[in-house]
Amino acid sequence: MIWFRFARMLCRIFCRLFFHLRVYAVENVPGQGALVLVSNHQSFLDPIFCGVPLKRPLYFLARDTLFTNQFFGRLLSSVNTIPVRRGQADLAAIKTVVAKLKEGNGVCLFPEATRTSDGKITPFKPGFGLLCRRGEAAVVPVVIDGAFECWPRHKKVFSPGKEITVCYGECITAKQVKNMNDRELAENLTNTLRQMQNDCRIRHGKEPLKY
Repeated sequence: MIWFRFARMLCRIFCRLFFHLRVYAVENVPGQGALVLVSNHQSFLDPIFCGVPLKRPLYFLARDTLFTNQFFGRLLSSVNTIPVRRGQADLAAIKTVVAKLKEGNGVCLFPEATRTSDGKITPFKPGFGLLCRRGEAAVVPVVIDGAFECWPRHKKVFSPGKEITVCYGECITAKQVKNMNDRELAENLTNTLRQMQNDCRIRHGKEPLKY
């Protein structure tokens, strides 16, 4: 826990040095209890942008190939990152996430499953609903805007000095989540994040994206 707090402090310093980070409605994030943050995926830095504005620690998922390097794998594990096999139902990862939620932890998910190619939010894969229900977790939608311009998937390094906006939406209670099936939850959150993204863009003088 001490190392995690130290790593998060370093990430905050990193964000202050290289970006202009605007954060909105952080009060929508419950301070305790099982929680899933559901975010769009614009860049490699998204876990940092989602997590550093919050006081509570989070768990993250990353593809298992990132853990093949012994040093980098240990580093990822030390900051609450859970390996997951892509392209298949990873039961071990699912059990780990559900266990963390039942312990009252927060988990950050990116249900697009891959980084955007154009800045737009693609329809969410519905499988995450199972994790939310089994973990009896509340869900908070999180939108990130500006990270695509900072580090699009075709570039090898990020561009410093960019403005990044992170906005936390209204919390969906665990009871409300249970009343939706996987597809309904995925469609609800996809539409919510798209609207949040365009609201952020309009607020900062950008053209809204057409969906």
